[in-house]
Amino acid sequence: MSYPSRVKIVEVGPRDGLQNEKEFIPTDIKVELVNRLSNAGFVNVEAASFVSPKWVPQMADGAEVMAAIERRPGTIYSALTPNMRGFEAALAAKADEVVIFAAASQAFSQRNINCSIEESLERFEPVALAAKEAGLRLRGSISCAFGCPYEGAVAPANVLKVGQRLIELGCDEIDVADTIGVGTARQVYEVMRMVTEQIDPVHVSGHFHDTYGQAIANIVAAMQAGIHIFHSSVAGLGGCPYAKGATGNVATEDVLFLMQGLDIETGIDLNAVVDAGQWISAHLNRKSASNAGNALAARNKQGAAAC
Repeated sequence: MSYPSRVKIVEVGPRDGLQNEKEFIPTDIKVELVNRLSNAGFVNVEAASFVSPKWVPQMADGAEVMAAIERRPGTIYSALTPNMRGFEAALAAKADEVVIFAAASQAFSQRNINCSIEESLERFEPVALAAKEAGLRLRGSISCAFGCPYEGAVAPANVLKVGQRLIELGCDEIDVADTIGVGTARQVYEVMRMVTEQIDPVHVSGHFHDTYGQAIANIVAAMQAGIHIFHSSVAGLGGCPYAKGATGNVATEDVLFLMQGLDIETGIDLNAVVDAGQWISAHLNRKSASNAGNALAARNKQGAAAC
């Protein structure tokens, strides 16, 4: 069985993980979370979202967060930018990378951003052009690549088509996202192989949700298909507001534990991530959704008590 010797983990907890929290999280807590994750060794952290506060009130303080974080040399700090107004705000906030998004499902595109897939890509053309002119990295995310809450199965050809359009727009990376967590290992392998036959896998990442407990298996399948970039969220934070029942992203701690067991390098301090996951979960007054994180925290606590 062939696996990469090293993978890149994109930490999405501060943005994708926190954006749907109902109680507003103080800016200093968001800043502290980003800083803890930066110090753990991540080379890419999604730190903010420059969308209308009307739609995502939790992300209204994106500029303040970006201004206050301690920027670790070598770490890319990303921001979601749905339009030119968002892009301009991200540029002013000194984001290193901006993220645009499209769906592989027409129904999801209509429900999520009230336009067709093609219309959404056309809307992002000026954002993509501006990002390139400003010298920023550009990332494109493909929602509902393995299933849609409204139309069910999604044709793999749709995923490839959207991915190719995002590459044409100038995206440095594209995220193939299981927004509602319905993908299974064989499906993931087949879709990722189809995508990477046309798009260099160096530009492709896997973004998996753990709704049905399949995210870790799906990451293994994606690695077997040649993928070596993955998204995860500390403590398993997050979900999709437009996908009923879609629980959080795969937990970063679980992904790191997997990689450690496979002798795959990440450059990330697992214990530091466990501590960050327990810390933010305590602030949110709930248990971490990471199995590995909770087990390691309990083991570390027991070991400290024994000493």
